[in-house]
Amino acid sequence: MRFSKILWPIALSASVFVGSMALITEAATNPPAKPAAKTASTKVDQRQLERQKYAQAQKALNAKNMGEYKQLIKQLQNYPLLPYLEYQELSNRLITLPKNDVQSFFTRYPDSFLSERLTHRWLRTLAQRERWSDYLQFYDKRLADPELACLQVRARFETGDKTALSDVAPLWNIDKTQSKACDPLFTEWKKAGFMTPELIWERHQKALKAGNKNMASYLSNLLPASIRPSALLMQQVDANPRLLKQTAKFSKQSVQMKSVILHGLEKLALTNAKEALTLWHQYDAQQLFSDEDRINIKYHIALRLLYQDHEVDAEKLVASTPNLTRTDLLEWLLRESLRKQDWERTNEWIARLPEDARKSERWRYWQARTMEQLDIKEMNGETPMAIYQSVAPARSFYGFLAADKIGGTYHLLDRPLTVTEEQFRAVENSQGMLRAREFFMRGELAAASREYFHSARRMPMEQMIIAGRLAEKWGWYRHGIQLMAEAQSWDELQVRFPIVYKDHVNKAAKQTSVNPLFIFAVTRQESAFMHDAKSPAGAVGLMQLLPTTAKHTAQKSGLSFSPNDLITPEKNIALGSRYLNHLLDVFDGNRILAAAAYNAGPSRVKKWLNSEKNSQLPYDVWIETIPYKETRGYVQNVLSFSVIYAYRLGQETNFVTPAEANRQL
Repeated sequence: MRFSKILWPIALSASVFVGSMALITEAATNPPAKPAAKTASTKVDQRQLERQKYAQAQKALNAKNMGEYKQLIKQLQNYPLLPYLEYQELSNRLITLPKNDVQSFFTRYPDSFLSERLTHRWLRTLAQRERWSDYLQFYDKRLADPELACLQVRARFETGDKTALSDVAPLWNIDKTQSKACDPLFTEWKKAGFMTPELIWERHQKALKAGNKNMASYLSNLLPASIRPSALLMQQVDANPRLLKQTAKFSKQSVQMKSVILHGLEKLALTNAKEALTLWHQYDAQQLFSDEDRINIKYHIALRLLYQDHEVDAEKLVASTPNLTRTDLLEWLLRESLRKQDWERTNEWIARLPEDARKSERWRYWQARTMEQLDIKEMNGETPMAIYQSVAPARSFYGFLAADKIGGTYHLLDRPLTVTEEQFRAVENSQGMLRAREFFMRGELAAASREYFHSARRMPMEQMIIAGRLAEKWGWYRHGIQLMAEAQSWDELQVRFPIVYKDHVNKAAKQTSVNPLFIFAVTRQESAFMHDAKSPAGAVGLMQLLPTTAKHTAQKSGLSFSPNDLITPEKNIALGSRYLNHLLDVFDGNRILAAAAYNAGPSRVKKWLNSEKNSQLPYDVWIETIPYKETRGYVQNVLSFSVIYAYRLGQETNFVTPAEANRQL
């Protein structure tokens, strides 16, 4: 399959091209003149000296030797981490309320990580000293801190803003306990009569849904005597949802009783959705529920029916409720219909999808497939071929599927942002990036990451993209990939799909039967090229191997093994490729099944295969109906990434091979 290459040049001189290999090549082919080398050496020596003095200044500050500290920082005025010393020194004396010094720090380091951290500490200090006017001056509404938000409303109240109490309800009405710093404000709010029974009831429900039973019990005691029994009944139903079988106990007509019933049905559906459905029919006839309540409870019950393998009951419930159009529920039903190859029902469910979901690449593709299966020549003025042609230009799983359907080319839109050398240097030399780089050079990677993302996320979009390229230049591939995703800059393929550890990949490919493109794709999906990545499940390294799997693979391959090998790129790629090779052997060279097994385990994949011929599925249907959402996305990504890496490496490839396309699974 040939690629449709859509390229825009990057307006950067070779000296600022963001690939680290490009920089190395330039240095090798255009060595600097001797004076420049001397200047570079002088800069390195100066930076090393600054690092030594920084450590001495930290030591002096910790020892409260302020004379020595002040002498040292005079020699560190150009050192990127100077703000960390100033922050520590200023924090040590916040209790003295050095307002001018704090303001000066904010002015010199605006929107920095340290300024945000100092803001938190400074505001709490001002609140403790009841300096409410100053608090309002320094408060930043962007702060995601509920306690500081409470204190801001209190500061308004204390400085005479009579409207402040009307803004308290959203701070109080949450499903968990608020900070004690909010208590004085809540007391004034309650005295003013803003704490209504309706608000207390609402928070009581939230607390129960969040599993905060102690809070729910406390709140029920705040309710009027007329409502309190309903709150106590809701607590009983929360503990034992099957109490709803005693329908006479819940016959009272009231807003609160409806809430009790609906809460109990949701809880019951978690463990026995069929019983919840039966009780719902009884209560629906007994109580006058709103249309919104009906839709919500049917959604919860239908979803739990599907989780509990009661597909027929779920389908009947959804089919009888035309207004029930939640995307996640309908997509589950769609996959059930696809798994059964019930194309008529698939067509019906697609028509029920909300418009934005129906117009997505995924369901446009399946609309065309369904029309083909049902021999529908045209729908809404479109033929199946026209739908495929509209999806094929996408650089995605469904775009590549559609391209194969029409025998077209894969569209690899590679459109990096055009920037000048001056723009690139401006980002590279910004305060936040310099601090991140210095931490990076010192080996303090957590601090480097913190500074990098804090700074980059506050940049205009164009600069944010440049920061992503900067991460790739540093060899910080995962950071660049993540930042491009956050910036939604999908067409920066050099940063999003870096060619890293190419020699190790090619060596591993030669020693096995695994295509290098497949190794690149799996590595990109597993770790985004973070060599020391560790997952919550214990997988380690570039190809995210479990130590037990790596050890077993090494033994079978006649390789030595130590746990440290997993964070060594060459060893990790060698072991991961051999494990991939093993999975390809198990599944007859089928990358679809091998990728699924790499993520979910070979035993699960074998269970997902249909042994009876009349139940076997085309490869695209099988992928779409993989039971695990994570594995479904994993397989789709790995296949797509293989195509993108073929483009990046100047090769040609098929999205799926003829053998993979023709095998029924």
